[in-house]
Amino acid sequence: MRNKLSLIFLLLTAFAHAQQIDSLKIQVGTMASFASKAFQPLWIESNRFGLLSEEGADLATFIGARNSHAFPTGKRDIRVEYGANIVNNQHFNRVVIQQGYLKVRYGAFELRGGRYQERLGDIDPLLSTGSLGVSGNALPIPKVGVALPTYTPVPFTNGWLQIKGLMSHGWMGEEQSMKRAWLHEKTFYAKLGNGPFKVYGGVQHFAIWGGERGRFVLDRSWKGFFDVLFVKEANDGSVPDGRRPNRAGAQRGLVEFGGDLEFDDVLWHMYFQVPFESGMGIDLRNIDRVGGLNVMLKNHRWLDRLMFEFIYTKQMESFQDRELQSYYNNGVYSTGWEYHYRSVGTPLFLNLYRGSNFLPFNAVNWRHDNTGNMGNRNFINNRIVGGHIGMLHRYAPGIVGRTMLTYTRNFGTHNNVITRSPRNQAYTLHEVAVDVKRIPGLQLSAGIAVDAGGFYDNVGGLLGIKYNVFGESPNMIRAGW
Repeated sequence: MRNKLSLIFLLLTAFAHAQQIDSLKIQVGTMASFASKAFQPLWIESNRFGLLSEEGADLATFIGARNSHAFPTGKRDIRVEYGANIVNNQHFNRVVIQQGYLKVRYGAFELRGGRYQERLGDIDPLLSTGSLGVSGNALPIPKVGVALPTYTPVPFTNGWLQIKGLMSHGWMGEEQSMKRAWLHEKTFYAKLGNGPFKVYGGVQHFAIWGGERGRFVLDRSWKGFFDVLFVKEANDGSVPDGRRPNRAGAQRGLVEFGGDLEFDDVLWHMYFQVPFESGMGIDLRNIDRVGGLNVMLKNHRWLDRLMFEFIYTKQMESFQDRELQSYYNNGVYSTGWEYHYRSVGTPLFLNLYRGSNFLPFNAVNWRHDNTGNMGNRNFINNRIVGGHIGMLHRYAPGIVGRTMLTYTRNFGTHNNVITRSPRNQAYTLHEVAVDVKRIPGLQLSAGIAVDAGGFYDNVGGLLGIKYNVFGESPNMIRAGW
């Protein structure tokens, strides 16, 4: 397996080098992580697209390459981008293609396929606790799709109206309770304004559908696809005898809205994300949300960005008459909103895999799971109230830092109260990256994290080195590693 991956990567980079060396970027690097417990503090291993394992001491070594080409075709160019990133971690026992993708763009539209890093919504990728939709916490899900990836002016609006969005079809694989299930994903956003003040709003919709568990096989037909696409009520085989039809698959999403106010020296960005696990969740009575204020300073000597964020998810659509929802859980798709044992959305929601490190729960090996349908029990803590501060700052030219401070009160789930009283927990991280001037392309990084509270106490650290073999790249903290 490792030899095959190495051969694929060498062929990719050789082809890229032969075609267009100016846009070719090749990076190699290693990051060591260590902790006082047998698992890592939250912000060391989270929101890095699965780069680092949860092991108490580990090395993550990677090699990555990407390239792009532009082909003039008249008014608009066709742009082709492709890349791969291969990671080895878990004490040299795990090799995974973290990225391997091809994107073809014509004008504002893009066709894409493979595994590629993507965060959805207008939340800061470096400083936020993470989107309630797709946060960059899990290994990228392989998918194909079409996108309008950046805000694009609508004709005849003089730039006052801009839109973006995407639709994708993905494969959830074997690390699930329902094997070989599919992912449906679509988003649509609109922004209004072309001056210093802009407002925006959008919706993200996700569905895991199809799949099988032994003889239990759910609908994977074209009809099933359109039922999911249009969020129709339908029986996909999950309801015995066709009674009480509901929406096919495990469906969830969020509504996002916010705005920008820009001055000469500062940009203020405010946002809110309101989650839903059923159509009933799109309601003014739904007070659950992640909200934040991101202050981007353009000319400050040492501070680049300052973020304030809060999260409240205790309500869980309890205002409605129907059964209570449980964010990221599902009765049929027991794995829930998880991919390769990590939450696809916010890492503040606790699943069995991570929770088994410090709570009296057992992790589930989804690939070899023989427990059948375990219901809404994989995410054991999704009722949270918390606050967060994030900072991106500079110490000197070529030296940048990132600081994250998070405090949460954790209430378990509606069906599972972790303790009689909520558990308070703090998560912290301070990370620094340095460009080595004497060796162009070489970057060093270090970080320390301290978690403390009713769940556990843990201290961890990071040491990293990255070398840009070809092409310049942003600092590893700015790039989010």
